Amino acid sequence: MADTQIKNRRAFYEFHVLEKVECGIVLLGSEIKSIREGKMTLTDAFARIQEGEVFLIGSHISEYKNASHFGHEPKRKRKLLLHRAEIRKLQRRVDEKGLTLIPLRVFFNKRGFAKVDLGICRGKQRHDKRQALKSRDSEREVRREISKYS
Repeated sequence: MADTQIKNRRAFYEFHVLEKVECGIVLLGSEIKSIREGKMTLTDAFARIQEGEVFLIGSHISEYKNASHFGHEPKRKRKLLLHRAEIRKLQRRVDEKGLTLIPLRVFFNKRGFAKVDLGICRGKQRHDKRQALKSRDSEREVRREISKYS
């Protein structure tokens, strides 16, 4: 089985990740097949707690080409699976000023179930983003110089 992972690279640029939570996700058969092919984007996705349940909103799963008329809606709201105590803990954290739930990656565990790494995040300011770009560029330069001499 291929090691399929869909990462939200933009999340680490836009947000400070304070904490990570792993949760399950409720999907249709055609959605699972599309994710296994890597046809999912998390770029504009976020999670919201509504009436004691957590939902993934804004993620896009392309329609599975072999699904015919039993396909799925690409941008539908998807339920995330967490224990009630974890949901209450997340609700308390999100109620703090400026915190939000952002999906960081979607992956398959050893048993083949789709899982979502959900991050409790705080938005970065513009100067934080510039600092992150600067440090990434300097690390790239250092690796390039080291590779020349090794």
